[in-house]
Amino acid sequence: MSVSGLCQVCESNAAEESCERCGALVCERHYDGEHAMCVSCVAETTRGDRDDRGDRGRRFHEQDVPGEHRF
Repeated sequence: MSVSGLCQVCESNAAEESCERCGALVCERHYDGEHAMCVSCVAETTRGDRDDRGDRGRRFHEQDVPGEHRF
């Protein structure tokens, strides 16, 4: 998408993308292409995706697990 103006997050870089959720014009640094949203909206919408331990959804690799435990 072609947009013009300054990023509405940092107000210093040229805006290159537009957030699909709030419509903010943002630079590449403040745009999450996976979610097609600005970093502010991603933070708001994914806030409930983690639990108190902070390791929910963590993926382990065999080399990370000591001993005979294997996944």
